Amino acid sequence: MTIRKKVTILGSGSAGLTAAIYAARADLEPLVVQGLQAGGQLTITSDVENFPGFPNGIQGPQLMEEMLKQAERFGTQFIYDNAESVELSQRPFVVRTSSNEILTDTLIICTGASAQLLGLDSESKLMGHGVSACATCDGFFFKDKAVYVVGGGDTAMEESIFLTSFASSVTIIHRRDSFRASKIMVERARSNPKIHWLLNTVVEEILDVSQGSVSGIRVRNVRTREVQDLPADGVFVAIGHQPNTELFVGQLDLDEAGYLITDGVKTKIAGVYAAGDVQDPLYRQAITAAGTGCMAAQEARWFLLAHEEAERESNSTQIPQAAAKHAH
Repeated sequence: MTIRKKVTILGSGSAGLTAAIYAARADLEPLVVQGLQAGGQLTITSDVENFPGFPNGIQGPQLMEEMLKQAERFGTQFIYDNAESVELSQRPFVVRTSSNEILTDTLIICTGASAQLLGLDSESKLMGHGVSACATCDGFFFKDKAVYVVGGGDTAMEESIFLTSFASSVTIIHRRDSFRASKIMVERARSNPKIHWLLNTVVEEILDVSQGSVSGIRVRNVRTREVQDLPADGVFVAIGHQPNTELFVGQLDLDEAGYLITDGVKTKIAGVYAAGDVQDPLYRQAITAAGTGCMAAQEARWFLLAHEEAERESNSTQIPQAAAKHAH
């Protein structure tokens, strides 16, 4: 089926849904292609306590559901599907899903980024119940708790240092004894008395799925092969994020890590915008994603208004010329 739209939004996290709310309130009748993880990363976050307006906190899935209802209320159309290809060489841009071809005057990319995880079954089952991929989102819940951070890059060091504001102890687990992290970040972590180190070690299991929350971890030393179970209240996976930008390779500019390069929220193609974690390797918060979603919707609206105005001016100059021809 072919669908014609003024505004199409790829992704339904806080960036995509905020863009939808603003575009819909501007009577642009946006279409949201939700993606297979509808609601984005917040759907795997239990308590959200840092989103303004919720003094008692709110469950991540509930926050996304409320934002979706708000976008729907103003006339947003939703497709529960994944974009399989995009063509950005000319307008209208073309987005293809498994069952639709969407022709759109503007495109707002909010496909997000996915936290790279360890791949353990227990990790996915305990995500949001003691396992997290975002210390700034969830650190507050681990006051006076013993937590582990898995990773060896700058993110792992930053998250570990941040967690010392809450946790009683933070142990960094890394599979090697050297780090990808910058020297200054390693030195900062090493100088913090709350941070401990478990090097040349990998996590084999997170305990305890049967009780529904983290009680410990099973680790293996890669040199001695010794396996041991250690008590733990929380596990933070900090081995990086992967922006979901595969569709745009060769069409839009990406940085070395694969994030979309934008000027504000503008990509190098007029009428194509990017918002949220897909273009933000630094903040990666629901509120900053929402802010850029608002910006992208506003930019799309201004772009469409400018083109409508240019079209009107073009038509108004053509009419007198046509009349002059008939007069001769």
